[in-house]
Amino acid sequence: MGQGAAGIWSTVGVAFDLTGAIALASFAIWLWPRRERFGNAGPLIPAALFVTAGWCLTVASASAVGAGFFLPSVAESARNLIWLAVIYRLFASDGRHASVAPIRPVIVALAFVEVLHLGVDYMLSRVALDGELVGIAFDFNVMFRLLVTVGGLVLVHNLYAGAPREVRPALRWPAVGLAVLWAFDLNLYTIAYLAARWPAEIAAFRGMATLALTGCFALAAASNRDALRLRPSRAVTFQTFSLLVIGFYLVAMVAVAQWLSYAGGNFARLIELAFLTLASAVALVVLPSRRVRGWLKVMLAKHFFQHRYDYREEWLRFTRTIGSRGSEALPLGERAVQSVADVFESPAGLLLTPGEQGDLTLAARWNWPEIEVPAAAFPLHAQAYFERTGYIADLDDVRAGLALPEADIEIPGWLTGDTRVWALIPLVHYERLVGMVVLARPQLVRKFDWEDFDLLRVFGQQVASYLAENASQQALAESSRFEDFHRRIAFVMHDIKNLASQFSLLARNAELHADKPAFRADMLVTLRNSSDKLNALLARLSRYGNGAVDKLEQVRAGEVVASVMERFRANPQVVLAQIEDVEVTANRHSLEQVLVHLVQNAIDASKPESPVFLSLTVDGLTARFEVLDSGCGMSAEFVRNRLFKPFVSTKSGGFGIGAFEARELVRAMRGRLEVESREGLGSRFLVHVPISAASDIFQTINSQDQKVA
Repeated sequence: MGQGAAGIWSTVGVAFDLTGAIALASFAIWLWPRRERFGNAGPLIPAALFVTAGWCLTVASASAVGAGFFLPSVAESARNLIWLAVIYRLFASDGRHASVAPIRPVIVALAFVEVLHLGVDYMLSRVALDGELVGIAFDFNVMFRLLVTVGGLVLVHNLYAGAPREVRPALRWPAVGLAVLWAFDLNLYTIAYLAARWPAEIAAFRGMATLALTGCFALAAASNRDALRLRPSRAVTFQTFSLLVIGFYLVAMVAVAQWLSYAGGNFARLIELAFLTLASAVALVVLPSRRVRGWLKVMLAKHFFQHRYDYREEWLRFTRTIGSRGSEALPLGERAVQSVADVFESPAGLLLTPGEQGDLTLAARWNWPEIEVPAAAFPLHAQAYFERTGYIADLDDVRAGLALPEADIEIPGWLTGDTRVWALIPLVHYERLVGMVVLARPQLVRKFDWEDFDLLRVFGQQVASYLAENASQQALAESSRFEDFHRRIAFVMHDIKNLASQFSLLARNAELHADKPAFRADMLVTLRNSSDKLNALLARLSRYGNGAVDKLEQVRAGEVVASVMERFRANPQVVLAQIEDVEVTANRHSLEQVLVHLVQNAIDASKPESPVFLSLTVDGLTARFEVLDSGCGMSAEFVRNRLFKPFVSTKSGGFGIGAFEARELVRAMRGRLEVESREGLGSRFLVHVPISAASDIFQTINSQDQKVA
């Protein structure tokens, strides 16, 4: 080390030592009238503080004027001896100096080591030593210091850990102060022994340890000391512990490398470099590991804190996640999954919400695109127990048959069969199940405990309220759009009605004033057809939004299909694949409107050379109209969540009500509309309408459903 650097560290050390001496002496003077607060050790503690202040002054003087090592060594031994006496008095405050047999021999042994060390130092200061003997003497002195510091730390640990619960508050801060003082010395002398030299850059900060000692004893002497507690946050604790682990790792690396350099022989340098390279590679792989970080967090929360979670931090994190806004924010469904998954550092999850039939269907994925989710992900009959109790299912227990005996649960096979699926968290809002979060297995798996259940229930209720509020807002917005749509249609109906009246008037005037009979007849036919069409359009527009049909009657299904094919006669893409003549109970105009819409959508989704097939077959008690294309197809999520949603359209300028109106018209005819689609392969729409012979049966079923509802 250069002379300039040595001078800087010497100056820093003097500054800290003088500051520590002033703080120690000032506090000792303040404490003397209040010494009874420390019981039997009260009179001795101010003396120990004065002796420690004297040691600081001695070290500062030696650094400033370059004095020998003997006087600072004497001061340090005096400091250690008087603090050992203080520890003995603290043990005596609750009678443990007599009940704990090893305490007195340990203190006597440490005092003997200090006295022996002083004698050896005195003899070494009187003789001249060569280079090799100086190194041996240095190691000898350092070993003596290490013995005393380790012994002091052991005594401090037993002083606090073995104290009765009612005595611990009085011993907490004195024990911390002494532990800081000797822990710093332990690291200082360990590095000095490994480096075979005095680490002046570290020794310069010994005064900071005395400042910490002063602060801890000041807290212990405070009138409200029982209320003073060190409550570090979990983040600070984890980061501090991580730094300690890294520091321990570096010290261990230095120690092993030093040992290899001593014992390695001719290949010492090569072995040392190989070890450092291997250890660094292991550190780069292990320390950033999420599994290691998760294990550290679990161990720290288990052993350092009364509760597993920092509820304030968890709540703030939850609200930040679920309430995030902006263009880069995830959709609400994904945020809901993430807010719950972050509790356990789960890497992925799903959100299931009730579909039209009551079964839970996939509503959102978060970081889990590869898992296959069936259309009916969680059947209606299996939801009752979750809705009633809010039961949080650990699927590892379910697979092992360790679920609660009274839990009447039925988990679908796709969940239990995939080992990545770890937990189910129901989302209950006002005793109604509004969804369920499925969590993927985290890297560090542990069993749920009461804190997990309590926190997840609270988060589940909050997520459920967010989802319920969002659904209400969407329903309100949809209702508002419907109202606006109806208002627009009312204006259109008014205009068309006026136009129809004008055409009717024109037809009557033409009957009275036309000169040529042939022209009059042709004009009459044209005007009457136009009037009929406008009136039919007026009737159609009046039904928009309610899905109603004028009346149900017996209709030849084959004629409806033929009429649809006639509409697309000019387009060779539309192919009639199969037709069976059957009579159905429906509204001819509505049924034709539905099929025309489905065929036109299939044409729009297909390439010009790709055919669109239309077929009619009998399927049990229904006539099945099938529209099949090989176009771009749709994802399962789009079919479930967006296809039949009003005012959601993938076409530029589209209203987004075609598929919705088609489904409502089919339902009004006591039928059903089904969709099968795969992206890149095409789509298949199936319209089931009851045949005339079965219309009474369907009418009875619908009336019974209405009574139940």
